[in-house]
Amino acid sequence: MRMKKRGGRITEDTIDPARVLSDVEGPTSGGAVLFLGTVRDNSEAGEVDLISYEAYVPMAEKRMLEIEEEVRRLWPVDKVRLLHRIGKLRVGEISVAVAVSSPHRGEAFEACRHAIERIKHDVPIWKKERLATGREVWVEGQAMGSGRRTSSE
Repeated sequence: MRMKKRGGRITEDTIDPARVLSDVEGPTSGGAVLFLGTVRDNSEAGEVDLISYEAYVPMAEKRMLEIEEEVRRLWPVDKVRLLHRIGKLRVGEISVAVAVSSPHRGEAFEACRHAIERIKHDVPIWKKERLATGREVWVEGQAMGSGRRTSSE
């Protein structure tokens, strides 16, 4: 069963990059940056078949709204759009999208990077990788560069 978009930030629907980008376009924007996170076919645990994303939706959407507001406070941006999928995603599917527009490209890049890092570490969204072997591995959010994992057989 397909669910409707939940609050526009957490969704079970496919993320359309063109639509996300159009959501942040405007006449005062000199640049827009779009980051797309996709499911890759490998991880430290092995070959990945799919990833299941779960979230505590009310808290996840609240945190994403807070991140949007934080981005607006810290950078002179025009618009910010954050989306994250939940459910089972196959290799190559988009799991997260961040779009930021600003009068100048530098601020748009900085704000976009900040937003995705905050999503990865502060929003209650969990992912479980299903490996090609059938084994499932929960992936814990960590600071950039680390890759702690827990395994469930």
